[in-house]
Parts: sequence; C-alpha cells; structure tokens
Amino acid sequence: MGVSAEAIAKTAARKVSQLTEKPAKVVGVIRENDSWKVTLELVEKKSIPDSMDVLATYEVQISSEGEMLGFSRGRLRKRGDAREGDT
Repeated sequence: MGVSAEAIAKTAARKVSQLTEKPAKVVGVIRENDSWKVTLELVEKKSIPDSMDVLATYEVQISSEGEMLGFSRGRLRKRGDAREGDT
C-alpha cells in the first residue's frame, strides 16, 4: 500500500514551511508516475490591508517515499486579485 495524497500534501507543506519559515496552504496534489506534484500557496509579504498581501504559489515534487525532490516558486499575486479560473 502506498502513501496517501493527504500524507504527501502534509509532508510538502511542512517541508516548504521549514525552508521558507512561512506557513503554507495546500491548493493541489497530483500523482505523477513515481512521484507527486503538490501546489502550495503562502504569504510572501504581509500588508495592510490584508487584500494587499503578496501570495506566492510553490510547486513541490515529492517522491513516493515522502522525500522532497525539489521545489520552485511560481507566480506572485496580491490576495485581492482573482486566481486563474476564479469568477
């Protein structure tokens, strides 16, 4: 029996939070062959008002054994901006 998507997501969030020293929120998990791609969002810069916070999306690659293979920061956006696909 393999590792669950929930366990992989928690592992990715914990590891990125440790590296960035910022809490991370899981927004997606996809199984890819022998690994997992986890998409996380975190606050890069706090602002007042909160709607001006700068959020970053991170893509994390996790092995089936739960080891982080790599991560990269994707796009930045202000909290008040709609995400792609939001209407």
